[in-house]
Order: sequence, then structure tokens, then C-alpha cells
Amino acid sequence: MLAVIVPLAVATLAGLIWMWPSDRQPVDPGSAQMPKVTGTVARVSLKPCPAAAPDAQPPGTAGTEGARPRTDPRRCGTATVELTSGPLAGRFVSVELPSGPGSRVFEPDDDVVLVEAPGDSGTPSYQLSDHDRSRPLWLVAGAFVLAVIAFGRWRGLTALIGLGVTFALLVLFLIPAILDGRSPLGAAIVCAAAIMLAVLYLTHGFSLTTSVAVLGTLGSLALTGLLAMLAIDLTRLTGITDDSSLSLDLSYSINTQGLLLASVIIGSLGVLDDVTVTQAATVRELARADASRSFGRLYRAAARVGRAHIASVINTIVLAYAGASLPLMLLFSVGGQSLGEVVTTPVIAQEIVRSVAGTLGLIAAVPFTTALAALVATWRPDGDEDPGVPAGAPSPAATHSPF
Repeated sequence: MLAVIVPLAVATLAGLIWMWPSDRQPVDPGSAQMPKVTGTVARVSLKPCPAAAPDAQPPGTAGTEGARPRTDPRRCGTATVELTSGPLAGRFVSVELPSGPGSRVFEPDDDVVLVEAPGDSGTPSYQLSDHDRSRPLWLVAGAFVLAVIAFGRWRGLTALIGLGVTFALLVLFLIPAILDGRSPLGAAIVCAAAIMLAVLYLTHGFSLTTSVAVLGTLGSLALTGLLAMLAIDLTRLTGITDDSSLSLDLSYSINTQGLLLASVIIGSLGVLDDVTVTQAATVRELARADASRSFGRLYRAAARVGRAHIASVINTIVLAYAGASLPLMLLFSVGGQSLGEVVTTPVIAQEIVRSVAGTLGLIAAVPFTTALAALVATWRPDGDEDPGVPAGAPSPAATHSPF
């Protein structure tokens, strides 16, 4: 294991150093955002909204007798907001309520975010942008941290540290490296290896069980990347499915096909380490419960657990992608497109390739990790029983698992 893990760690560290993004990131001058400030809504003054134009009414409702009257969902008027940040903090400003389609509803005592724009007389003008969610998000994050630590204790604390390492590598390395012109696939491979080594050992400790999980994750992740590469090339996906990917391709010349492959690798890693750690831990506990089990019996028992786990994980993956794509699926349904037309659209085909490649990698992770863990659990340094042990008595090597 050391012959594989140590060179992998050295290569990962070298890759991080070589691909680490430069301090200067390319900035599009046209993408500079206007400054934003926070505030609290003191009061809201409503007024009737202007009458909607006839052509804005839904088809079939204008001039139809007995049609159900529609309530205007817009809220027109002004809001008085007390600024809580920026150069004018503590002052009250009056802003117009947004009244367009799908606009947000603001009430008194709401924490809000305002966009600051230069005014005609030198005094900045403000426009309501969104609700300020920083405080609720901190409360949600605090509840999450307390729950993890209360249940997991020290292991939960190390899991939170590992989560922080994951976010740091994604935000400080992967995204800036791609924007810096690095290969999205190469950056994703280095980032995934760094996350795998740091998080697994940090969360589960330096042990044979963790090393088995690392090797199982490494092999399965390599297979997932290979399958995803073949599937993307076979289906001729470009990775451009929305305005964001198109903008990255046009403005930053980023390889969107490589970006798609990188997303498959990073997304699969989160599920792969769950499966490999579970299988390695299952074999460890079975070996501790009955150290006399042979390799075949240990493998078959742990594989049954793995098959049940994979069956539930596959359903989880499908439901996760379906939930994320639900608005898009509704639009396709309203458009009256057939199932074949929907499936072959780039955005749906991309998710199918992503889920299939990840699922095949998960399926391969179970037998590979289970076999490796069973081999380690049944390994005997001497190969034979201790000659000083009476016939029929368990040998000292058979009563202790290497885990």
C-alpha cells in the first residue's frame, strides 16, 4: 500500500505546486459589479399598480365572459430602508419596490441587500436587490456543526475539518486554476487526489482500513474518469448547455468539454469515498467478529452489504439529478416534447452521462475495495500456524485481525 500511496501523495503535492494559480486572475472589465450595501426595511408604502397591457394577458382570457378574475401578483410602491453598511450607514433611504414578474416580496423588518449606483447630484441612489441571508445561513451552519459534533464527537470534529479542507481546495485551487488557464481535467484530478488523501486520513485516521479505502477510491475514480471520457466522446457532448457555460467558452476560452469531465470526477468522489470507506469498515468488523473467516467467506459476506448499499445509492443519485432538473423537466413537459426528444437534448444527455459514469464507478468500487480489504484481513505474516500451538487450537495470528 505504501508503494502506491506514498508516490501518489508526492505526485499530488507536486501537482498542487505546479498548477497552483497565479496571484493575478483575469478579470473581465465588463463584468465589474456595482457596490452593494445591506439594510433593514423600516416600512413599506403600497400603491395600486399600473393596469397591465392587453397583450400581457394570458391567451384566451381577454374579453372572455365568465373568465376567472386574476389577482395582480405585483406589489408596487416604495420602501424606507435603514442602511446598516456602507458610507451612509445609519441613514434612511427611500427605494422603489420591484414589481416585475417573479419579483421578491419585501416586508418591514426584512434584512435586505441594496445595489448602490451614482446619483445625479453626487449622492448615491439605491435599488433593492435581494434579501440578506447571511444571518439565517449562519444559524443553519451553526445547527449543522452542533449536530455533527454532538453525534460524532471527535470523529465529527475531524469530519468538519475535512469538509473545510474540501471547500478550501475547491475555492482556492480548482476554480482559480481553471480561470488561470490550467486544464480543467488536470486540475480536477489533482484536486480530487488531494481531497481524497487529506479528508480520508484526517477523518478516519492513519490505519489499514483507511488505506484500503484510499486505494479503492483511487481505482474506482480512475475507472469513472475513463468511462466518462469515452461516454462524452461517444455522445459528442460539448459541455455547453446554458448561458454560463457559453460565457465561459466565449469570454475565457475554457475547455467546456474538459470542464464537464472535471465535474464528473469531482462529483463522483463524494459518493465513492462513502462506498469505499463503508466496505473497508464492513470487512474490518466482520474480521474482528470472526477472525477464522477465509478470504472467500469474508468477501461474500461484505459483498452482500455492498450490493444493498449500491442499490440505495443508485436511487439516491437518480433522485438528486431529477430534483435538480425538475424545473427544466416541467418546461419540457409544458412544451409537449416526447420522451425521446427530451432525453437527447444536451442538458439531459449530459446528466445521463454524468450519472451513468458515476454509477458504473460505484459498482466497480464494491468488489475492488471488498477484495482488497478481505485480502488484508486474511493476510498472515508467517503463512502457517504457529508450530507451538496444539492441533485444533486457533493460532495467535488467526485471533487478531491486521485492522
